[in-house]
Amino acid sequence: MQIDVLIDVKTTLGEGPLWDVQEQRLYWIDSVDGRVFRATADGSEIRAWQVPQKIGSMALRKNGGAIVALARGVHFLDLNTGDVELINDPEPNLKNNRLNDGKVDASGRFLFGSMDTLEDGPNGALYRLDADLTVHKLQDGIVVSNGPCWSPDGKTFYFSDTWSGEIWAYDYDVEMGSISNRRVFAVLQGENFRSSDGSTVDEEGGLWNAQVYEGKLVRYAPDGTIDRAIPMPVKNVTSVMFGGENLDTLFVTSMARPPLSRFPTDSVQGGSVFKITGLGVRGLPEHRFAG
Repeated sequence: MQIDVLIDVKTTLGEGPLWDVQEQRLYWIDSVDGRVFRATADGSEIRAWQVPQKIGSMALRKNGGAIVALARGVHFLDLNTGDVELINDPEPNLKNNRLNDGKVDASGRFLFGSMDTLEDGPNGALYRLDADLTVHKLQDGIVVSNGPCWSPDGKTFYFSDTWSGEIWAYDYDVEMGSISNRRVFAVLQGENFRSSDGSTVDEEGGLWNAQVYEGKLVRYAPDGTIDRAIPMPVKNVTSVMFGGENLDTLFVTSMARPPLSRFPTDSVQGGSVFKITGLGVRGLPEHRFAG
């Protein structure tokens, strides 16, 4: 196994790595500075788009372009012009919230969550955006929504509230896009923080989680037991995604500056995108939004 800095861009809050198998390109975001980035697997041909608000996550669309979960609603993003268009703001009256992490299921629906910007109140929720652009609330009472992903067969949905100290599993109805039977999949272990951030699932069903402020990645076996833990060169790792030609490179985002003063600062490599090779496992292609 080898860990390298792929791109040293010093994102204030790097997040949401997304590998697109069609373009063979890596996307990621800077949540605080409101930017979307794209590069090749070797870190070249970097391009950036500025969006008008803080951004929590993004997904590509089947018909071209992207959708982005900005602070105040889900928007279309035209990757040719950079223009954004509001689809739906599910929380128009919750001014201290913003939208956060999100991913697309096997049927092309976008599941995304919101978060309390002070990270101390259960004011967030989990939502589903369907192809017809309707939004449906799936769960509320969340402080910071994070880590949505699915088992390889799509029948188990994983999700976390960063400050719960747990990763949850749900039964997922692939046809309806509904969740049920929430249970604890894994309990985090940390010296100072038990904080779950972005996750992805590999082809063997292992769940990889970035444990922000603890500086490590953890792979959980399908039964929730710890399979391996990887210490990173920075404390503030934020999310993970497999990519590259063979889907066997793990891309890892990080932050240069934590959002609140109570969180730890980091080394000069904070904010970089890292790549990890030689893990011996492959990821799964990400789906595109059907709307």
